[in-house]
Amino acid sequence: MLTTGLEWTRTGVLWFFTIGVAVFSWRFMVGGVEATMEFVAYHAQLRPIAFFAHVILAPVALALVPFQLWQGLRDRRPLVHRLMGRAYGMAVVISGASGLWLAVTTEAGPVAAFGFGLLAVLWLGTTLTGIRLAMRGDRIAHRRWMIRSIALTLAAVTLRIQIPVGMILEIPFDTAYPVIAWLCWVPNLIVAELILRWPRRSTVRLRAPA
Repeated sequence: MLTTGLEWTRTGVLWFFTIGVAVFSWRFMVGGVEATMEFVAYHAQLRPIAFFAHVILAPVALALVPFQLWQGLRDRRPLVHRLMGRAYGMAVVISGASGLWLAVTTEAGPVAAFGFGLLAVLWLGTTLTGIRLAMRGDRIAHRRWMIRSIALTLAAVTLRIQIPVGMILEIPFDTAYPVIAWLCWVPNLIVAELILRWPRRSTVRLRAPA
């Protein structure tokens, strides 16, 4: 009973943060880029295609995360799962490639550039590997790589938690932001690897349906 309660709590938290952050990320459509994303607004002026591709499609990938992890949908509606998976993959590829360009051209300094750039490369790499394995029919390996991909997608959530925390702690933004460029995704990936290597739970969760 306790395990079921914890599962429901984790599921609820996942849905709340993924959908909530995705919707929050689109706030620029109402308030404008300058007012809602002041610290990256220069990207919208200098490289609008990459900027808008990233800020529009990355939230799409984030919003699709709980649907892709929904085992009931995966088991009962495999076609829907596959279609959503393709949408997730396309959103990651386009927003990841544009995010890499934004990282390379950032004015936040080399530490932030390297942090966000490596995030983009790993995000693309894990997702494309997962897609390739799905096309080969290797369901177990596919799910393992998609867990890594999702962990990196969730950097959007941890980023939006860590920035306010830095403000509350009164850490200057120019000091905090390069560190957050790494902290928003490295712990996520570590947790994903621990889950994948946890003998009993990972075996149960990743077993392919008959």
